[in-house]
This record gives sequence, structure tokens and C-alpha cells, in this order.
Amino acid sequence: MDTPDRSVHAAAPDDGPDDGPAYRLVAGDPASPVLLHVPHGSRAVPPRVRSGLLLDDAALAREVDLITDAHTQEIAARAAGAAPLRPWQFVNERSRLVVDPERFPDEREEMRAVGMGAVYTRTTHRAPLRPEPPADEAELLAAYFAPYAEAMTRAVDDRLAATGRAVIIDVHSYPSRALPYELHGTGPRPPVCLGTDPFHTPDELLALARDAFAPLGDIALDTPFAGTYVPLRHYGRDRRVSALMLELRRDVYLDEPVTPHDGLTKAADALARLVAEVDRG
Repeated sequence: MDTPDRSVHAAAPDDGPDDGPAYRLVAGDPASPVLLHVPHGSRAVPPRVRSGLLLDDAALAREVDLITDAHTQEIAARAAGAAPLRPWQFVNERSRLVVDPERFPDEREEMRAVGMGAVYTRTTHRAPLRPEPPADEAELLAAYFAPYAEAMTRAVDDRLAATGRAVIIDVHSYPSRALPYELHGTGPRPPVCLGTDPFHTPDELLALARDAFAPLGDIALDTPFAGTYVPLRHYGRDRRVSALMLELRRDVYLDEPVTPHDGLTKAADALARLVAEVDRG
């Protein structure tokens, strides 16, 4: 695992002494263009955010189990440690119940239809999570969403300046059975889903990912989740930024919802293979 002196921390404003950093940039090799992005692996809900949620403690614990991409930080960290040229890692240290940094913060976001825009108002089972509209939405976006987006943009800019390209690999997982919040939950649920973007996912990157993850089982594109994360400054504008979303079906590496099994090592090894091939490119 990574030691603290390899990380650059940024604290969220006014969180208090027990809240810790809001995100973590873990330094990789200066020559690596790869940025492993882990946005949904944290379970941390700061007390001031918890006070605005409508769930009791038991219901919140169940919801966190369901909504968290458990142990994706560990998969990324193991892959980084195993890759010949160490990639960079950008890790969200807040639960997506605080804000979801991968959503559009406005009406462009289709998940707003089920109460899961940048600030969630509904749970995975579409039960009330926050009042609608949430009174603290603007505060949460200012305190968490905007600084996160700015820091991720800087991390991509740094890779472009250092190597002439940036390759974002977005590390996620999803449950083996569809949850009620899913807008496209009736489609195939393969062991490995690769989310793509027509502008930012080149065929070469997709081919490398297919080869790297083939040992884990069947691979499908953009089902049950589609797309990938690119900072808005670069989105649709800069082809030097390529991106791919990795969605591992959770039973591939977990006894659901949260207990890892030996498949976690296989998943990390596959991600390390992909990183190594990207670096060679």
C-alpha cells in the first residue's frame, strides 16, 4: 500500500479535525501518463453531512454497503504497485452520498430522474435520502464537488505537461443483481463492463483492456453502465486525454456486498497488465 509521503492531500473546507482529506492524489512515476481514478470506493460521511440525511443509522449502513464500490481503492493500489511504471491515483475519500463527483451538477445529468444527480436525494431503492430539493445542495457542491473537479483537472493537466498524454482509467464495481435506481438495469451484467466515450476512448485502449481483463470472464461494452469520466475542461476537446471506465461485477472479487475474496488479486493483476500495456504505448 502507499505510504503517506507519496500522497498529496487536499482537505475539504470547514470539515473539522476528524474529517480528514476530501481526496487523495497518490504520486506515480513522472513518466507515466496513467491516472487511476477511484471515485466511489469510500464509505466516509462527515458528521455535518450525516445530519442532513433522513435515514436512521441502520438504514444508512445498509445504503452505504449497496452504493459503495467496495475495495476499489485496494484494487487500484495493488495494480499501481505491480505495474512496471507506477501510475498515478486519484482517490475520493468521501462517500458518493456526500456528492457524486462523476455526475453533471445540473440538468444535463440523466440520473437526476431517480434522485441521483451530483447530490443524491434518493437511495438505491428510491426511498427518500434528503429533502427534495436539498437545502444544502449549493453548499455541498461548493465544498466538495467543485474542489474535486478542479483537482482532478489539474492532475490530468500535469500528466499532459509531463508526458504529452493522459490516460484516465475509471475504477468502479457494480452489483450482480440490478438495484431499483438503475436506469438501464435490464441489460446484460457481464463480469467486466468497459464504459467508453466516442471521443475519448480510442480503439487501441479498448483492445488493450479486452486483452488484460479476458481472464476474468466475459467482457461487454457500456452495459449495464456506460461512458467514462473526463474533466469538463478536456471533455470533447482534447484527444490527448483518453479514458475508459472499468466496471467489475462485484461477485468477481467480493462476497457481496463488501467482503473480498481471492478474485480481488486477479482483478488487480488484470488492471496492472492494462496499465503496463498503456505505458508501453
